[in-house]
Amino acid sequence: MHSNESSENYLETILILSQSLPVVRSVDIANELNFKKSSVSVAMKKLRESGHITVTPQGYIYLTETGKELAEKIYERHLLLSSWLKQLGVDEEIAAADACRMEHVISNESFEAIKRHITDKLI
Repeated sequence: MHSNESSENYLETILILSQSLPVVRSVDIANELNFKKSSVSVAMKKLRESGHITVTPQGYIYLTETGKELAEKIYERHLLLSSWLKQLGVDEEIAAADACRMEHVISNESFEAIKRHITDKLI
């Protein structure tokens, strides 16, 4: 997993956790991803330095506007791709795992084309 993909996974995880938890902490991210807390701490430092998150003195993690935009983009890709793969008959676990890999490497142009295709079929 290259660092951009790793960063995107962390941002997506923070977004998802923030929808169900009152606050997100490094330990929550570590538990969700089954990573060591030390690995998450290193990643949070990088995300903070890149301006994608802020961390309060209490250790609460919040997405910045740019972090939230990126997280929402990745999460939308994940939901749409995994849903599409399931509709094509792919097992749910495999669809989710494949969508997780695809969401980071697919171009905007290809994703938007798939999105239009799926949306047109629903209308």
